[in-house]
Amino acid sequence: MSVVGAAACAGAAAWLMGGPRRPGARRASVVCAGGVGRGGGAARVGSPSSERAVRVGERLRRLHGTRGEWWALVAGLAVGLLGASVVPVVLGALGVPLVRRARRAGAARRAHDRRAGAVIALCGTLAGEVRAGRQPGEALLAAARDSGGLGDAQTVVLAAARFGGDVPGALTGAARRPGAEGLLGLAACWRVAVDRGAGLAAGLDRLEGALRAERDQRADLRAQLAGARSTAVLLAGLPVLGLLLGTALGADPLHIVLHTGAGFGCLLVGGVLEGVGLWWALRIVRGAEAA
Repeated sequence: MSVVGAAACAGAAAWLMGGPRRPGARRASVVCAGGVGRGGGAARVGSPSSERAVRVGERLRRLHGTRGEWWALVAGLAVGLLGASVVPVVLGALGVPLVRRARRAGAARRAHDRRAGAVIALCGTLAGEVRAGRQPGEALLAAARDSGGLGDAQTVVLAAARFGGDVPGALTGAARRPGAEGLLGLAACWRVAVDRGAGLAAGLDRLEGALRAERDQRADLRAQLAGARSTAVLLAGLPVLGLLLGTALGADPLHIVLHTGAGFGCLLVGGVLEGVGLWWALRIVRGAEAA
């Protein structure tokens, strides 16, 4: 019954990961399978061989477009079928939200870095435009188009610059996005330059230098912590290597772990300790990055 349950879960996962069909996917699969040709042994559209080629092409397309977090469920299904148990399937399903959270955290970190780089480029371009003799509002319009450092708030900021609005206030609102905190410094430079007549280009140069130094320091810290993070992940994967070695030696560790009381207890205790240890190690790394 456990094998039947695992197979049913495999079918459900395949249906979930399949996703909606895209327009033209069937035609593209037929073309790739050679279904439009009439000679040279090509399959005719509507024939059984052509239909099978279309189905294979659609399955490959769906597998290629599968989101990364679903591979945890796929791995659980594979182990469940090998070990004739639904426990790996359940663990794989529980791992899906964890992998999704890790993917989103990575995407958020990359978006943060892109915004920070765009803000640095905006400051440098704006300083060059002001130094070339343009007025601050006109220079901001040109720099924003070239660098894209304002992001989604570009329309609001440029409208304020074009029609004499509150540009520092608009920049402060745009700085609420993660990675765009450097716009607070740009708002301060703008306010000082407009209200007190100070040199905007000089302030922007110093701001750009400070932001670049901060970015380089953050990148250096991440490079130094990459070894600790990789070591923690590698140590977390050693039990899997042990299971593979046991299987290669003919000890059948999956049967012992999944179908005996002592083995199942060791699996639970080891899984809890593994999760706590990995969480603690990554927490130390994240704390060092935040500091």
